Amino acid sequence: MHLICALAILRQHPDYHPHAMPRPVIPAPRASGYTLSTPVQLYWAAYGPEGVSPLLVLHGGPGASHDYLLPQMLALAEERELIFYDQRGGGRSRHDNDGVITWRTQVDDLAAIAAEFSLDPLSIVSYSWGALLALLYSIEAAGGSVPLKPKRMILIDPAPVTRRHREQFEAEFNSRQQGEKIGAMRRELTDSGLQEMDRDAYRQRAFELSVAGYFADPARARDLTPFRVVGKVQKSTWDSLGDYDLRAALTTVKCPALVVHGSADPIPVESSREIASALSARFVLLEGSGHVPYVEQPARLFPALKDFLDDTDG
Repeated sequence: MHLICALAILRQHPDYHPHAMPRPVIPAPRASGYTLSTPVQLYWAAYGPEGVSPLLVLHGGPGASHDYLLPQMLALAEERELIFYDQRGGGRSRHDNDGVITWRTQVDDLAAIAAEFSLDPLSIVSYSWGALLALLYSIEAAGGSVPLKPKRMILIDPAPVTRRHREQFEAEFNSRQQGEKIGAMRRELTDSGLQEMDRDAYRQRAFELSVAGYFADPARARDLTPFRVVGKVQKSTWDSLGDYDLRAALTTVKCPALVVHGSADPIPVESSREIASALSARFVLLEGSGHVPYVEQPARLFPALKDFLDDTDG
């Protein structure tokens, strides 16, 4: 997800007090640690029954962490093992010696993690930038640059497949953020005096407003688990892609895939449709959802994901 840096979330209700409505509890992972095979150690966490149909989960960003996918994505951990990791430069995988991080850095790290955790066959569940990372990895695997091809992929609201689509997304998101509804919410915060009364709550509320344009219903931003994005990692990764267009290269990728896209996502739906077409993938359009369907439409999202996984097991 291409979200700006944030500290926390505030509940939407005008009478909210930070201790009145606790956030959903994120359970501790079954196991966690740091990788041994990557050039810098990357934090990982595992949920669900050990070794049962393992799924490698790729978070958005770039420069973010896996935390903001939780607890909602743990709906897939009831019957399967989920392995999350913080991509290099973000979350608990941030290091002083990261150097310049590019899309190739992230692809190579993904390959090392798949090998270290013996994820053969490799099943990927990916979100936003993480979905684009899965596509970049798959293209490299199809060309033999990395050894392990994915067996199947789930791509949830993938980041734009071309630079042109990314520019369209940026324009649409900025338009939403400057619209009357979010503008009124911003003015309400300014007039509330919250910054003087409770600085932490003010930061939380400011975070909600900074991401509200990603949602079909801006009020649902209150339900997104807080996280940070490391700006220099985000910039260096996107810069390394240049004037990119992955559509032709995606036709070389041969594995079952599911593409899910929220009908109100600021990312153009044409981008996800083109990804699905190039992959000959199953495509699901989720009505009533923006860029974060696991928050806005979990009752529609997770049955679609589970159906795909059941159909492609074995």
